[in-house]
Parts: sequence; structure tokens; C-alpha cells
Amino acid sequence: MLANINIINAKVPGYQDLQRILVNQEGIINSIMPMNTAWVETIPQHLQILDVAGDWISLGGVDLQINGGLGLAFPELTLENSHHLPKISSFLWSAGVDGYLPTLVTTSIENIHRSLAILTDYTSNSPNSAQILGVHLEGPFLNYYKRGAHPSEYLLPLTIDQVKRVLGDYAPIVKLITIAPELDTTGKVIPYLRSLGITVSLGHSQATAAESQQAFSQGATMITHAFNAMPPLHHREPGLLGAAINDPHVFCGFIADGQHVNPMILKILLRASKSLFIVSDALAPLGLPDGIYPWDNRQIEVVNGTARLQDGTLTGTTLPLLVGVQNLVKWGVCDIENAINLATDAPRRAISIPTFAPNQPAHLLRWNWDKATEELTWQRLTLVET
Repeated sequence: MLANINIINAKVPGYQDLQRILVNQEGIINSIMPMNTAWVETIPQHLQILDVAGDWISLGGVDLQINGGLGLAFPELTLENSHHLPKISSFLWSAGVDGYLPTLVTTSIENIHRSLAILTDYTSNSPNSAQILGVHLEGPFLNYYKRGAHPSEYLLPLTIDQVKRVLGDYAPIVKLITIAPELDTTGKVIPYLRSLGITVSLGHSQATAAESQQAFSQGATMITHAFNAMPPLHHREPGLLGAAINDPHVFCGFIADGQHVNPMILKILLRASKSLFIVSDALAPLGLPDGIYPWDNRQIEVVNGTARLQDGTLTGTTLPLLVGVQNLVKWGVCDIENAINLATDAPRRAISIPTFAPNQPAHLLRWNWDKATEELTWQRLTLVET
């Protein structure tokens, strides 16, 4: 059993001034209140005080787009290699991630179903393990001309019948799907997906602003890796990105590795929209050194955490999610509070799961800004057992 812990002098994203956070013996947040508020609760026995001296406290990160790790790509899951899932989840926990959506990029329906079946059956009772919150299907309903590194032979037309084929019996585990809305000529696919409880994100698309607005009105609430695999912002045709930024109810995911989007553009994006979150878009070599690795039937080369096909096509990164937080602060794109929020609370809001608040498990990170080195670092906040 844990001790009752009173964390004091904490900065908390979304809260003004310094806060005190009471964590009970079950490891649940009891309360968050300003330091200058009188202590009105009955003081529990064995209360321990942890003074974090003005450091930031947050929940761990949530990664809504991650393609694999430690050498395993999620679309290549089999019964024989599924024992790597607990290792990946433990690695992500050590990288500051509380939960994630294993992402299945465009591949055969057979591969999709096999991976979905394994992920459906996977359970983890480890206390130091990132939780699988569902699955993100990134394809196969993507625009051929914005497919990026997705193999064209597996792209499918966007119809309800094809969606049913891809989902099979596994719709309950699919939390998020990326589609190109201009492929739907009926206007019925997004409402159908929403009826199944699946969050719809728009991406790998050439949708116009009008087509995007129509998709948002039908229930799409997100776009996938802003600026990438979509037309750029244009003053005469705002396109998918312009429509998303203009709609306060639409969340924009983005990659903060410095390669997918220039930091100056990210600064403009953060000024234009308050509904943003970071994704890693990390590939299977996440957690492994730079080098050449297999990627479906092709190869990718990872250099300084950036992965490209042999023809130079950008495929993703191998940088953990929280590196994006550190990058945003280092580049001066936003302040520490906003950067932390973009990887912790914001992705939770995007898929409608609880954020940092009382009654949530105290899976906490402690962030420290070193003025001398101008570096932001973090660590898991270990709660002491009695």
C-alpha cells in the first residue's frame, strides 16, 4: 500500500499558481488545490510531504499515432512475435507514456485482422506498463496522390462495405481511423464510423476546405499529422488544414521532430489553434540505434531519429513522444506549460478520456527546467510504499 502523499509547490498545466496534490493510499489523486488555500481536509495518517519546489507535475503522455517499437511494427504482429508487446509497453512507460494507440498503416486486410485479433486479446497487468487504449487505423482509405509511404496496392475505396470488410469483427478495439474524406461520394461513411464509437481523423488527403468542412459536420473531429500528406495552406484554397484550424472543435495532431514540420511553422500553428496535440509517429526502430531496418517489403534508413525510404520519402521518426515536448521548448515554439499539455492532457481530450484531475490514477511525471543549461528534463514520480 502507498503512503498518503501531499505533493506541494507544484506547477500543474491548466492551473494557476502553485498547487498541492493529495494522493491517497490507493495511488489516486484526491485533490488539487492552490498552496494558498487553507488545508480543509482531514489530514490522513502517515501523510508524507513531497516538495517539488516549483517543478511541473503532469500525467504521463498519450501517443495517438505510434507504428511500433523495439523492432516490431504493429501491422506485422503474429502469435510468434506478440511476446514483444509487453516489452514495448514497458519501454513506452519508461519513456514517460501512460497510454497509446498502436497504429496500423495501410496493409492487407489479412494483416490488419491478424494484428487486431492479437491486440484485442492482449492484456497487461504490469503496474509499470503503458496501456493500450485502442487501435489507430491509418488507412487503407487514403488518397493515392497523398499516400506518402503507404503501399498503393492496399489502398481501398471509401465505402461502408469496404469499411465493414476492414473492421471485420474488431470494430470495438478501433479507437481512431484516418481517412481521406473526398473518397466518400455518399457522405455516409463518417456517420457510420461515429455510430461505432470510432473517432474519425482526416489525413493523407487532397480534400478542399469545403469537403473538409462537410466531413467535420458529419462527425470528423481530428486531422492526422498536420501539414504532412495534405496540400499546404494556400490563400485562395485553405484546404484541409485551413478548415481544421478554423474549427475550434477539430484537433490537429502534429509531429515535433523538426523534420516533418519546420519549427517556425509549428509556432504559427500554435498561435492559430488551441486544439492541438503531439504524436510521435514513431516506427518499429523506436528504442533502437540509427541504421537500416526492414519496413514491410522495403527498407528504411534511420539517421538522427528520422526514417526515410531509399528514395528519400519521409516515413516517420524513432523519437519518443516526450522528445517533442523538449523540442518545442528548446526551439522557443511555446512555453513549458503548453508543451507539456500538448503531449499529456491534449491527446486525452482528443479521444475523450479523463485528463489530470481528482479521482484519476497518480501516474505522474515531474518536469524540471534547468536555468543554467536551459534544458527541460522529466522523470517518473515514484510514490513511496508504506
